[in-house]
Amino acid sequence: MSEGQIGAIVLAGGRSSRFGRDKLAEVVDGQSLLDRAILAVAAVASDVVVVIAPGGDRSIPAGARLVHDTTAFQGPLAGLASGLAALEPDVDQAIIVGGDMPSLIPAVLARLLAALGATVDAAVLDVDGHSVPLPMAVQRSVALPVARSLVDDGERRLRALPLALRVTVIAEGTWRLDDPGGLTLRDVDVPSDL
Repeated sequence: MSEGQIGAIVLAGGRSSRFGRDKLAEVVDGQSLLDRAILAVAAVASDVVVVIAPGGDRSIPAGARLVHDTTAFQGPLAGLASGLAALEPDVDQAIIVGGDMPSLIPAVLARLLAALGATVDAAVLDVDGHSVPLPMAVQRSVALPVARSLVDDGERRLRALPLALRVTVIAEGTWRLDDPGGLTLRDVDVPSDL
């Protein structure tokens, strides 16, 4: 890993349309989904930003900062670009997660960050032979201009970013050493996911 600071971006700007209500406020084991994601990334990052829709407001744990998307509901890639731009200037690497991921394992997040290097701009996890876009770690200086360019070209999919970077995919057998049950990948889209 580099000598700079580690940042974290928690994407929380969606509409929760499949859930039917504000899913990030749902409580799991005494904490909201969003708080659980924020606290997990805070274990590996010194600067945590939570990206929400323009004009929105949320209560978040102390130490995290709210950042607003520049345009409402333009997809997770736009939110990621907003989050990268909002991180403190000394942040070199960032971990990106969804606010609806209540079971993130910090050791897996640390493994993603450790995979970044001189020839690796992004790191993602392998699941059943396919890479998944979240969680993801990126080199900020490389990822920010690429994310902005993709958004300017009309791209909205988060998956487009690692495809445009020098990426490493951490084998499932490796990251599951830290998370045998695959809890890190859990996300909540509908009430039955709780």
